[in-house]
Amino acid sequence: MSRQRVLFLCTGNSARSQMAEGLVNHYLSDRWEAHSAGTKPAAAVHPLAVQALADLGIDTLVQRSKSTNEFREVDFDAVVTVCDHAAKNCPMWLGSGCRKHLGFPDPAAATGSEDEKLETFRRVRDGLKREVFAYLERFEDTGSEEVKFYAP
Repeated sequence: MSRQRVLFLCTGNSARSQMAEGLVNHYLSDRWEAHSAGTKPAAAVHPLAVQALADLGIDTLVQRSKSTNEFREVDFDAVVTVCDHAAKNCPMWLGSGCRKHLGFPDPAAATGSEDEKLETFRRVRDGLKREVFAYLERFEDTGSEEVKFYAP
């Protein structure tokens, strides 16, 4: 059985989309191949996103912030925006894939001590795991009811 491909989009591709990519590739790699990209990619993956995934035994050393342009020619089964800004700024994914928006707050905007900020990243990570996995399971069971965009 071949794996399906999912692309997670976010503005900076430093936190939410990176955590979604890491979670899917760690837990669902037998069925899904995950990638992530940003509309305005950051210089690096946020260190607290790296820590939040490391807490679960997920190694992110191979992950890096990437531009959406890197994936224009790649076929995806699903394309998931994980922040409202990316959903508004990527209203038409020009590649293939069913599009879904699952909005999450930006953990990089958290204030407080380092421990409090890390806790925010962990909450977002856990929400991503719950909602993204549920969506991908429904997608596998039924295909998606979402609008399908095809590559030109």
